Amino acid sequence: MLNSADLQTVRGKRSRAILAVCLGCGLRRSELAHLTVESVQKREDHWAIVDLVGKGGHIRTVPVPNWVKSALDVWMESTNVSSGRVFRCVNKIGAVWGTGATEKVIWSVVKECSEKAKIAKLAPHDLRRTCARLCHVAGGELEQIQFLLGHVSVQTTEQYLGCRQRLKNAVNDCIGIGPEKDRRGG
Repeated sequence: MLNSADLQTVRGKRSRAILAVCLGCGLRRSELAHLTVESVQKREDHWAIVDLVGKGGHIRTVPVPNWVKSALDVWMESTNVSSGRVFRCVNKIGAVWGTGATEKVIWSVVKECSEKAKIAKLAPHDLRRTCARLCHVAGGELEQIQFLLGHVSVQTTEQYLGCRQRLKNAVNDCIGIGPEKDRRGG
């Protein structure tokens, strides 16, 4: 889907950057629409979106992978966006206008790119859940994924991941405490 954006056009560069932030950072549509250039900063030698105001007014810092930052840079350099909202409207001839893009624009970008990639019925929030699952599959800790997504409740993060507690071969069966026979399952 990331490759469905035509990087030869301004609109395609914006689409690629929007998809990258959705998939790599797990932002909500509203967070993406209100993302500012000033909030993308280096912290602890790593790019991050700082002081992001999310759902319920909760503030968090979101790490930005290098590949996402590169996609943002390509978009911003091609359009000379250097302050204010990162994402702007692009008209049919490729001219950037306005001071920001709406959540509806974000929705349209995801819909258009998912259709090009032949993915049916994909919404921006699906990319947020995909980000969570990719982090989990890569070995990310549940708590860190919760911080990334800005979930107040770990149960919400678990729902995104489809986590269920396993009693057989439970996570605490092999922690190495107790008599030897207990560690072997006997």
